[in-house]
Amino acid sequence: MELSAEQAAIKETVGAFANEEIRPTAMEADDQQSFPEEVWDGLADLDLTGLTVPEAYGGYDADPLTSAIVYEEVASGMLAVATALSVHSLATSCLAEFGSEEQRERWLPEMADGRPVGAFALSEPHAGSNPAEMSTVARREGDEYVIDGEKQWITNGERAGVYICFAKTDRDDPGSVTQFLVPGDVDGLSVGEKEDKLGLRASDTTSLTFDGVRIPVENRLTEEGNGLSAAFHILTGGRIAIAAQSVGLAQCALEEALAYSQEREQFGGPIADIQSIRHKLAEMATRTRAARLLTRDAARKRHEADGGAALEASMAKYFASEAAMDVTNEAVQIHGGYGYVTEGEVERLYRDAKITEIYEGTTEIQKTVIARELLE
Repeated sequence: MELSAEQAAIKETVGAFANEEIRPTAMEADDQQSFPEEVWDGLADLDLTGLTVPEAYGGYDADPLTSAIVYEEVASGMLAVATALSVHSLATSCLAEFGSEEQRERWLPEMADGRPVGAFALSEPHAGSNPAEMSTVARREGDEYVIDGEKQWITNGERAGVYICFAKTDRDDPGSVTQFLVPGDVDGLSVGEKEDKLGLRASDTTSLTFDGVRIPVENRLTEEGNGLSAAFHILTGGRIAIAAQSVGLAQCALEEALAYSQEREQFGGPIADIQSIRHKLAEMATRTRAARLLTRDAARKRHEADGGAALEASMAKYFASEAAMDVTNEAVQIHGGYGYVTEGEVERLYRDAKITEIYEGTTEIQKTVIARELLE
């Protein structure tokens, strides 16, 4: 799992940016539930907002492993920023892989520069783990589609200028789900209030309401009925991204615990001398490394399989998200009372870690995918 010289350099550059520019803003952004736009502009300056955009349209065109390295390092600074970046990249990936040449030329150069921000609108209030049950409908009227429905849990909901929306062209046919590009300024599109969340508080998560939203037929990204297969293809990469973010969280929590255990003294010496603490650190380090290796393996397999690797992606997402939860929990335990108060960093890491077991496919969904892939 060695990195190339270029990948190692990217890791160092993004890691430095995370430590110097992202991490210092994390506690205030979390407390105020406000996304640090200056950090986003910094990511754009590093060409990271064009991570999955082909070079022909001004992007970085990173392979899956390089993308995973970037997400891990950004998440070590703040998960909310890494999540915003990965969802923006889901949107650019949809355009790059399924958009027409005209759509790519119109949207991708600007999105590679960081504005407009992209969002991915698949989940609904009654259709989360099973998107085929969605009720949002896009009916065709001449040269337009008219979209009606509601989406929920939309990352970048307030910030986005481009939404990749999934809707049925036939209300009663689960196989009619289709993918559309919806500009953020169209009439009939309204953004709900930000959700007040346990963690990931700097990331804006909202609902979307489509009330007679009219878009031209040219804004359809797939043929009618091919939307779900496109979504699942894109989400395989998204699950590797979440795994990488989980590794970044775990690594940050491990480093905080290592530092604190050598500074905090009890019973005449640093608590790092206590065997039970040493065992915790050993387990945390092992889980973090195992998660990283699974994630990098999934990224390599996706690259080699030209977009496949559903099994490896689900394994990585399942294992790494649980590792993040375990490692951040132990980091809080090692910090004791100081780990429970909001003035410390590990409390935020612990709250943030929980979402990695939920979004872009819950742990239970990942196990279902893994079992299905093994048995087919």
